[in-house]
Amino acid sequence: MRAPAGSADVIIIGGGIHGCSTALHCARRGLSVILLEKDHAGRHASGVNAGGVRQLARHIAEIPLSNASMALWHAIGDLVDDDCGFTSDGQVLVAEDEADLAGCRARVDDLALRGFHHEEMIDAAELRRLVPAVAESCPGGVVSRRDGAAIPLRATQAFKRKAASLGADIREGVQVTRVARDGAQWRVETGAGDFVAPRIVNAAGAWADRIAADLGEPVPLEVIAPMLMITARMPAFIKPVVILRGRKLSFKQFANGTVLIGGGYLGRAIRDENRTVLDWGKLAANAKTVWDLFPIMRGAPILRAWAGIEARMPDDLPVFGPSARHEGVYHQFGFSAHGFQLGPGAGAVMAEIIATGHSNVPIDGLGIARFTQTPASRTQA
Repeated sequence: MRAPAGSADVIIIGGGIHGCSTALHCARRGLSVILLEKDHAGRHASGVNAGGVRQLARHIAEIPLSNASMALWHAIGDLVDDDCGFTSDGQVLVAEDEADLAGCRARVDDLALRGFHHEEMIDAAELRRLVPAVAESCPGGVVSRRDGAAIPLRATQAFKRKAASLGADIREGVQVTRVARDGAQWRVETGAGDFVAPRIVNAAGAWADRIAADLGEPVPLEVIAPMLMITARMPAFIKPVVILRGRKLSFKQFANGTVLIGGGYLGRAIRDENRTVLDWGKLAANAKTVWDLFPIMRGAPILRAWAGIEARMPDDLPVFGPSARHEGVYHQFGFSAHGFQLGPGAGAVMAEIIATGHSNVPIDGLGIARFTQTPASRTQA
């Protein structure tokens, strides 16, 4: 057996915003950290997403984690010495018709009964105050006023730099090939040698299912390629980020006038080649939604389009928390194309769990056991 190339209290596999955030927060707690990234930090999902910093329209199981993360976003400069391009002009979910609006109202009422008040119903007048360019046919919607957006690659790199400044050993261009128990330690095998630690975090994104399989915790992870487009510069006409409930759309204008268009239309991901293939038909459908809702955009040229490689779980919820089988193993992946906002808070919560064994932020419903254990075994546990 080869002598280890490095050892630490914690080895983190994956250098997206989640891996880098966890490295930072572990280092803040005095833990020694090695982070292994096969490419460079933010190369995939974390560096090429739409940058939405959104509490709006989240699954109930994610809201506590999202709330914890939003508090950190609003102090992001203090945390990572960089504002990450974060702006907080709110996010608005536009209802396209009365039926859509009724669905929005039912959700907001349900959230209020659960004690969550970050989503607020707005009528047509307030919608037009916030989003003057929206189509006249839209009757209202929902706003989350503390939401906003940031610059994904800049944010991920900021977390990486801050983690390194606190002593984390960041190893880029190092691909993990296998994870196995080695006595009281975990041995992480790579092309650059083996690394050992008593605790490991699987934050490997679209490749995390392979790490989980090594650990005897296979998961039904789907590799996806969410697509985005960006336009030429236009006169300023919108500040909040806009999303839809029915048709897919995420829509925002940058300070330089360019407009980012997304919403979850998928290209094809070829993960073993680190590349994606765009689906121009779906991009056209995405553009048609913008055409319908924002007449001001009808003459806007599309300059380029791209897609990232991400991991999606069948229930669209992340796998987050301790292993269901092994002491010292933690999972943090499968954020299903909406994990960017969660990065700062998820890293803080994961570091707290690693250091203390628990967290004050509820993560019920996010564990890997929902995929790896049968109902009978869950009952017996």
